[in-house]
Amino acid sequence: MTRTIAGTIVHALAEHGVTQVWGVVGDALNPFTDSIRNEDRLEWIGVRHEETAAFAAGAQAQLTDRIGVCMGTVGPGSLHLLNGLYDAKKSHAPVLAICGQVPTAEIGTDYFQEIHNDRVFADVAVWNQTLTSPEQLPQMLVQAITAAYSQRGVAVLTVPGDVGELELDADIPELSFARPHRQSEPVEESLAAAAAALDGAERVTMLVGRGAEHARDQTLAMAERLQAPMVVTLKGKSGFDGDHPYGVGQAGLLGNPGAADALADCDVLLMVGTDFPYRDFYPTDATVIQIDRAATHVGRRVTVDVPVVGDAGDALTALLPRISADRDPAHLQKAQETFESWRDRQRNVADPDYEKSGVVAKVRSVFDNPDDRIRPEALAAAVDRHAPEDAVFTVDTGMSTVWLARFVEMRAGRELIGSFNLGSMANALPQALGAQALDRSRRVVSMSGDGGLMMLLGDLRTAVTHRLPVVVVVFDNASLGMVQLEQQQGGLPSFGTELDNPDLAAVGTAMGLASKRVEEPGDLDAALAWAFAQDGPVLLDVLTNPDEISVPPHPRVSQAWGYAVAKLTEGIESRR
Repeated sequence: MTRTIAGTIVHALAEHGVTQVWGVVGDALNPFTDSIRNEDRLEWIGVRHEETAAFAAGAQAQLTDRIGVCMGTVGPGSLHLLNGLYDAKKSHAPVLAICGQVPTAEIGTDYFQEIHNDRVFADVAVWNQTLTSPEQLPQMLVQAITAAYSQRGVAVLTVPGDVGELELDADIPELSFARPHRQSEPVEESLAAAAAALDGAERVTMLVGRGAEHARDQTLAMAERLQAPMVVTLKGKSGFDGDHPYGVGQAGLLGNPGAADALADCDVLLMVGTDFPYRDFYPTDATVIQIDRAATHVGRRVTVDVPVVGDAGDALTALLPRISADRDPAHLQKAQETFESWRDRQRNVADPDYEKSGVVAKVRSVFDNPDDRIRPEALAAAVDRHAPEDAVFTVDTGMSTVWLARFVEMRAGRELIGSFNLGSMANALPQALGAQALDRSRRVVSMSGDGGLMMLLGDLRTAVTHRLPVVVVVFDNASLGMVQLEQQQGGLPSFGTELDNPDLAAVGTAMGLASKRVEEPGDLDAALAWAFAQDGPVLLDVLTNPDEISVPPHPRVSQAWGYAVAKLTEGIESRR
């Protein structure tokens, strides 16, 4: 018996545990999709846009730590993968992209749809080669997947249109792919230096990210030992939200005064499993200790005094016995008090009846400016109340991320994915599709912005076609809210940010999703209860107030002045 190149690759992926392959059929991919048709262990999920395929495969890789697989055919199909592949690259997600190419005899002739794949994917891929003969298997496939695992990135395997159907001997051995071991023990010298710095400090603040997620117990034990407030990055929310006394919320523009003060006031900053990129929020005169298993991450955001290269769990386990437990809790208590005061204010804002009560109602009556549109804070808080405790959340880049960060808690069992490093629009829906395909019985919630959803609107139908019961919650404020805020803080009137959206609930219904349009704050809870009671894909089109803004932890006078000037200019221009 013989087996084709495409059949051999598909069989090896199924043996490795891959359950779905994402893409759009055609041309050079035909031998692959035909092999998938005959492989019961693999599901082909045809999407409406290849960008969705790459985002979905990247989401699966992030959730499972196993290879995600997407495909793009000759030229344009492969190019459409790029944005989702860049997101996988910057999220350190192992993804295999199988890309079609023109027939081998036509390569280099400027053939119809021909692009130079090796050049196009050179920046995004950790491994990038073209398969031209059966003799290159199995080694080339092993190299591709091993590189994706070991370097935590994208491998691109290009297959010309006449190569996938070539045959090779059936006695090819079963393939296995090496996955790197997580643990790597830090060196003694680094541990000793870190212990000395921590033991001699009065005020330690911890900055914790996703790289410490698997070491939650050790991380909390260290926070207790140091009596340290724990600032958590957005990517670290799913590991460290929940019932413990050390968290003081997020850092950066998404954050709060408690977290900002905890960072500014410490004399030692202990970074654990994070590559938090925003330099303006780091302390300026603290001793910095960074624990990270990737040596290339250490010191690239802030000057590090004590680098500890190794697994977070191993390092913290080794450090704990070396640090005395007799600590003054004043630094922790101060950060907690500020954080809790801020949370109380946020809970008020998230109340659907906030606009009708107290000082807010009186101010609005004085200015004759009633505004009972749904506050995005109230929507996010309602999603938090109604979503299951094991839900997976995806979130679009922009204001949707702000509201999720502040009002949705990633309690134990919940998980979170977003385009947190690339910052792409339109990521939430395709990532939700990828997450939902892994387990159709587990609720996946896409916190979508209206701008992001409209970009890849066609793949709402993919949820219906493949019976993926995602709950798509749309923050429909008819604007590109984050860009609008950026313009206004700079003193510029809003321009080019308005969106003349259709009735997205009607669109969702036409696409085959159970859909509702929500326009009144008092209808939020009933609408969300209805959404989570459905057994298929759902879309909630929630009309939210476009004038809601995200106030940073310590707003600068220049930001407030810029916003005031912008709003005044908008008011004048609207009356011309």
